[in-house]
Amino acid sequence: MNAMRWISGLFAVGCLSVLAVACGGEGEVGEDCDTPGATDECVEGAICDSAEGEAVVCLALCEEQEDCADDEDCNGVSGSNVKACHPKEAETDG
Repeated sequence: MNAMRWISGLFAVGCLSVLAVACGGEGEVGEDCDTPGATDECVEGAICDSAEGEAVVCLALCEEQEDCADDEDCNGVSGSNVKACHPKEAETDG
């Protein structure tokens, strides 16, 4: 009987985990999102904003340039008062 309870409990935890992932709506940094300035569409420490071209993705939050990778700039986020690590614009020879 204890084995049956253990299996039932494991099944319940598995179902809840799938439900949490399906309903979470939290994109990882670099994944698509919909609303620039929204934090509820991305994982903790990230915010939704336009990155390259017209792509809108989750970006890591930053306070200063040192918080970002070498190929990113710490710039303001549309519709908010915070900054995020945006990919640097590609340099063109010109």
